[in-house]
Amino acid sequence: MNPEDIEIDADAVAKQVGTIFDSLMVWFQGVLEQALSIATLWQIGIIVAASVAGWLLSRLPNKRLHGAAEGRGRPDALARVYLSLASVMWPLISVVFIWAAFGGFAVADLPNVGLRIAASLLAAWVIIRLLTSNMKKSLLSRSIALIAWTVAALYILQWLEPTVTALNDFRIPIGKSSISAWRILTSVAIAIAALWFGRIAGATAQSRLRSNSRLNPSMAGLLGQVANILLMVVAIAIALQTVGVNLSALTIFSGALGVGIGFGLQSIFSNFISGVIILIEKSVKVGDFIELQSGVTGLVNEINIRSTVITTNDNVDILVPNEEFIKAQVINWTLREARRRTHIKFGVAYGTDKDLVRQAGMEAAAEVKWTLENMGPRMPQVWLVGFGDSSLDFELVVWLTEEAVKKPSKVVADYNWAIHSALERHGIEIPFPQQDLHVKSSDAIRVRIETGGSDEAPSPDTDVATETEKAPKE
Repeated sequence: MNPEDIEIDADAVAKQVGTIFDSLMVWFQGVLEQALSIATLWQIGIIVAASVAGWLLSRLPNKRLHGAAEGRGRPDALARVYLSLASVMWPLISVVFIWAAFGGFAVADLPNVGLRIAASLLAAWVIIRLLTSNMKKSLLSRSIALIAWTVAALYILQWLEPTVTALNDFRIPIGKSSISAWRILTSVAIAIAALWFGRIAGATAQSRLRSNSRLNPSMAGLLGQVANILLMVVAIAIALQTVGVNLSALTIFSGALGVGIGFGLQSIFSNFISGVIILIEKSVKVGDFIELQSGVTGLVNEINIRSTVITTNDNVDILVPNEEFIKAQVINWTLREARRRTHIKFGVAYGTDKDLVRQAGMEAAAEVKWTLENMGPRMPQVWLVGFGDSSLDFELVVWLTEEAVKKPSKVVADYNWAIHSALERHGIEIPFPQQDLHVKSSDAIRVRIETGGSDEAPSPDTDVATETEKAPKE
């Protein structure tokens, strides 16, 4: 169907709409006459009474079913069954009462069409509710439930076949041909089903690929996303073909899309190629702990087509464009070997026994769980690295376990805590900068201070000097 061929005859459509409206008015008048009869009013009263009784009697089992679901402790299959039954307990009890009343009316040879219709509609609603209660609450699930109940209601009321016939007869002239309303509805329904199936199939393929132990997690993630996109493209093509759109008319659109990729989508295409390069080189993999030049530090959680998800130690997800991994410097702390060495700086007062400082540092290293043990040359060491203005500068040099590499801030904090405790335990003093102020004054200043001060300014030959120097705490 080409867009230039679309030409709708408004007069013909209006005439068909008027015919359908007249038929609906005749049907509505017949329904209204039946609804005002005594037998119908009795049936309506019984339906209302059954609904009230069902609501009252459903409160106790509803409460127990919710309690049983909460007692499971987790949302497993049995808990979902309990919750599904709880959601339909009221209409389920009501429909039992209505069917019982229907049987009584049939035995007494009284009109019972209203009871049959109400019980059938309510039973259909219960079944649909049970089938869709475990679906994710969304517009799609609500639409499926509404469509299913509408079809069931038309079938129960014996209006399904006349409705289909009316929709087939209602034709919309388009150009030299016409299309029925029934075909439009079925095409839209098939298109929606194709898109839904494509999304479910893509998500399933992506999940299966990621769970495949024979594939690298990064490669599995990328292949899963490519499979998801391809299945969605196929579903969209099927949907467009079903609706009647000529796919050959999309050739111009494809050319425009190519030009858009060349100009406006350069960044997206560059990120896609960068992601492919990352996966081929395996320089960054899912599970690696990395540090970017921009300062982002964290664990690689996902490598997607456009970006990579970095999860920091504060559980913050950061989306980093794949292009940054190619253009900028990346520190991969776990590329080949996850064991790393760290230097923890600290200082002690001048005059402290160096051997005692070494002993305290080794004790502190042994107390921290991040220290790698029994590794020969990788054993902890205490280095004297400098002579500061106020202290002797030392470093505790330790090799870390693989787990510690992913928690740099926590590791430094733990070692500082252990070092401070060890120094206090051995009575080693930690110095801090200190300033002494020396004041030199002349006799005139001294006389002024002794006499309580004066408003007169000091003479020009008064010599006042200050000297500031840093000295360690004695």
